[in-house]
Amino acid sequence: MLRILKTLKWKEWIYALVAVGFIVAQVWLDLKMPDYMGTITALVTSAAQPSMREVLYNGGMMLACALGSAISSVVVGFFAARIAAAVSFRLRSRVYNKVESFSMEEINRFSTASLITRTTNDITQVQMVLSMGLQVIIKAPILAGWAIVKITATQWQWSVTTAIAVVIMISMMLFILIAVFPKFKRIQKLTDNLNSVTRENLTGVRVVRAYNAEEYQEKKFAKANEDLTKTHLFASRAMAVMSPVMTMLMSGMTLAIYWIGAYLMDGAELADRAVIFQQMIPFSSYAIQVVMAFMMLAIVFIILPRAMVSVRRIGEVLDTEASVQDGALNAAPAGSPTGTVEFRHVSFRYPDANEYVLHDMNFSAQKGQTIAFIGSTGSGKSTAINLIPRFYDASEGEVLVGGVNVKDYTLRALHDKIGYVSQRAVMFSGTVESNVAYGEKEGLEFTEEKVRRAVRIAQGQDFIEQKDEQYRAFVAQGGTNFSGGQKQRLSIARAVCREPEIFIFDDSFSALDYKTDKLLRQALKRELQDVTCILVAQRIGTIRDADQILVLDEGNVVGQGTHDELMRSCEVYREIAYSQLSKEELENEFGRGAEGNE
Repeated sequence: MLRILKTLKWKEWIYALVAVGFIVAQVWLDLKMPDYMGTITALVTSAAQPSMREVLYNGGMMLACALGSAISSVVVGFFAARIAAAVSFRLRSRVYNKVESFSMEEINRFSTASLITRTTNDITQVQMVLSMGLQVIIKAPILAGWAIVKITATQWQWSVTTAIAVVIMISMMLFILIAVFPKFKRIQKLTDNLNSVTRENLTGVRVVRAYNAEEYQEKKFAKANEDLTKTHLFASRAMAVMSPVMTMLMSGMTLAIYWIGAYLMDGAELADRAVIFQQMIPFSSYAIQVVMAFMMLAIVFIILPRAMVSVRRIGEVLDTEASVQDGALNAAPAGSPTGTVEFRHVSFRYPDANEYVLHDMNFSAQKGQTIAFIGSTGSGKSTAINLIPRFYDASEGEVLVGGVNVKDYTLRALHDKIGYVSQRAVMFSGTVESNVAYGEKEGLEFTEEKVRRAVRIAQGQDFIEQKDEQYRAFVAQGGTNFSGGQKQRLSIARAVCREPEIFIFDDSFSALDYKTDKLLRQALKRELQDVTCILVAQRIGTIRDADQILVLDEGNVVGQGTHDELMRSCEVYREIAYSQLSKEELENEFGRGAEGNE
């Protein structure tokens, strides 16, 4: 928690000091009321006729103290809420920005569901304990200490009774804390699991319904929900014991004080009985204040363990160093080649994996060339191209863009050079225009004209301009109101709009029909002649015209060259080609063959 407190700004420290001042005032007012009560008791029990004016005055002062205490409590609550909200706001921003800096290695380590929980639920737990803690953790010791000072001068028997009640209360809180604390850690992990199951079900709802798997998903959710509920119930029941026990303890202590008072008065002289009674009334109020102070601490004990777990989980995110760090170059040195990509003896394996996914890969792409990767599923095609934008860093060797190692660029400068189209078309809630003109690039302004041009090159103008609002048409989260092929074309348009030096297409033509695929590739070649294309594809027709094709098999480059060269020299490539097209189609010009397939 000290780490959280270090995030406070000077204005919030002033709020805290003001709140502490009002807490002290509130405690003083709360402890002043028994004094007035003692005065009223003395007036009533005195031998002389009590003055109603004095009784009413002291009663009025008690009411004023109660009102002042209530006002102080509201003020303290206001400042505590402001401080807690400000800290949680900054903490949420820090965690979000930290997650944004993570490479795929760190995101996979934590899992998406866990990162969402840490950014939302965990920070809410911290906010709750800060809001209540300022009011309770500060007030309780002041109230308890001040009240104890007030009662030390009275009968020692009463003080011993109060001390016994406090010891029982502290022992119970420590026992519950030791028993329940591990459960709160488990609760947060189970919350991660519940979020993961829910997210999986919602994102895959179409598949779930198509396969009549609702019952299976319900059982899966019920299991995660039941595990979380059982753990919650154990913790909640343990905490629920505290309230009745403390109420019973408070009532028992009050009864003991009055019983001891009656015993003392029974053995005292007549004159001393009135004095003992006058002391007993305010003492019982002070003793209740002491117990109330520890009850307030008990409330903190209910929420503190879970908050401490949340703080640790947040700290794990903030303390994790991204494996992909920014370089120093904001631009390639003067005279460096533009749009070139080169792999020099690149090998790669995933973190904590024993086997390499890529083995000693070498190739170079010059400006305006098209380099294609093909191979069986799991051969390392997507992994290879993900090393260019540094979603991962190569385990061995070098990846160069513009003649410079990608590790030397700042990530922003590197990504400004690249137009990336992922294997799974990703759409964001908004409009067609906001999805195409997405992101930022130094020195580039996304105008409406550029958006339209990008969509036209990506062969998307037909289905967009048919919509009522055209380029301002609504796009649902994930692009669920568009087909797979439409989303792919919008993703390609997004990359084109950035005007990059290098295009990376990660199997981005798979949802397109042959005709659209051919027209799109022709438009890219015609409109963007000087842009380098690195693409992964499964279709021979998509990559046939590439300047260089790399054939991957289990992470090894088993063939490298043009289509015609590979047909003569690479058995793996020939197998892929003959599995898709007939020998006659491959021998003819592909354009006519493709049209025949259509």
